[in-house]
Amino acid sequence: MYHWFHIFPKNTGLSLYAWIAFCILPFYFIIRSSTLYEIIIGITMLMLFFTIYRLSFVKQGWTVYVALSIEMVISIGMTIYFGYVYFALFIAFFIGNVKSKSGFISLYVVHLSTTVIAFAVGFIFQYDVFIAQLPFNVLGLLGVILLPFTIYHRNRREELESQLKDANERISQLMVMEERQRIARDLHDTLGQKLSLIGLKSDLASKLLSTKPDLAKQELDDINQTSRTALSEVREIVSNMRTARLEDEMVRVQELLRFSQIECDISGEHTLDQLPLLIEDVFCMCLRESVTNVVKHSQSSTCQIQLSNLAEEWRMVVQDDGIGIKPETPTDTKSGIKGMKERLEFVNGKLEVHSNQGTEVMIRIPRIIHQTEGGHE
Repeated sequence: MYHWFHIFPKNTGLSLYAWIAFCILPFYFIIRSSTLYEIIIGITMLMLFFTIYRLSFVKQGWTVYVALSIEMVISIGMTIYFGYVYFALFIAFFIGNVKSKSGFISLYVVHLSTTVIAFAVGFIFQYDVFIAQLPFNVLGLLGVILLPFTIYHRNRREELESQLKDANERISQLMVMEERQRIARDLHDTLGQKLSLIGLKSDLASKLLSTKPDLAKQELDDINQTSRTALSEVREIVSNMRTARLEDEMVRVQELLRFSQIECDISGEHTLDQLPLLIEDVFCMCLRESVTNVVKHSQSSTCQIQLSNLAEEWRMVVQDDGIGIKPETPTDTKSGIKGMKERLEFVNGKLEVHSNQGTEVMIRIPRIIHQTEGGHE
């Protein structure tokens, strides 16, 4: 359910001013009545309707159905005696926000039936009034028929999108946990055995050092060779982790673009194989965010990704042929661009965004050369 301050429905195809008019118009229909008694009754029904309508957003359980029943009775009375049918639209909006499918169908059928009957009876007793505003009354009936389903399915879609987002976040967390476990297994299998062997041979060498120095020297040589082997294996693990990351990110973005029916063209994908870990991490984040923006906002049919390994910098360009970025909105406020700039600041990188017949995002990270006193790298 919405909160009580959402008394004016949103995203229903009508502007806020139309709903405000629906709140003010009842006074006209009531005041035009001929007797003071009818005016008092009408204003009382009007205030009672909006009070109960507001409370129905904060109540739960059976009290909601009681409130809706009273609102329907008031709507019927306003339709028959004053020719005002638009309270039915407020009730239709509320019914569309009922989450229970059975409750939604029951309330929808009851509300539609009572509205049609009240309209028919009101047409008999208030013939001149109904004929004068017949087009608006017909539109009101169409709103009663269509509005609940529109609101119900929109809320259902938003709920499913939220569940999908939560599921994707959970999958991402599980993938991180799985990767950590894999790294832990690799390190255990690589370093665990080697360190245990080094420890045993160190103890043995210390015992043989005074009595059999030749054997002690042989054990120390074995320790040296074992440590070098362990170091080589650790470097291989780190190297595999490093080279797989950007490659895996490329595979992910290609799959994302393919499922979004966007043609993907990648050039120079093997030019950045030997990146430092921090630089590679920044490139992965920027690539992921840029392609996500292409899918979500660009409405493009093609996406080009170009990687370059230049003498002075590493460069990545993501370009699409979509609608571009609206000029009235500052670039830094766009989705993810501020985050990319903040990440690039850690490596002295720069982000350039150009929007002309599509959008081009260029990520540039300079090579940092540490020089010795002699001027060599």
